[in-house]
Amino acid sequence: MLVLSRRRDESIMIGKEITVTIIDIRGDKVRLGIDAPKSISVHREEVFHAIQKEQSEDGQRSSI
Repeated sequence: MLVLSRRRDESIMIGKEITVTIIDIRGDKVRLGIDAPKSISVHREEVFHAIQKEQSEDGQRSSI
């Protein structure tokens, strides 16, 4: 894992197409802005896992 320090309004680049910008910092919460092509899905981790679980369950149902 790469760990970076950034201040508000600073960004990091992921490849050539994804920019992550620190929008706000309040206490222990950080707000991020993510600019990515529409072809790349961006989700919070818990939402991503819920989608994966749902797709896995749908796949199991269709193979029965």
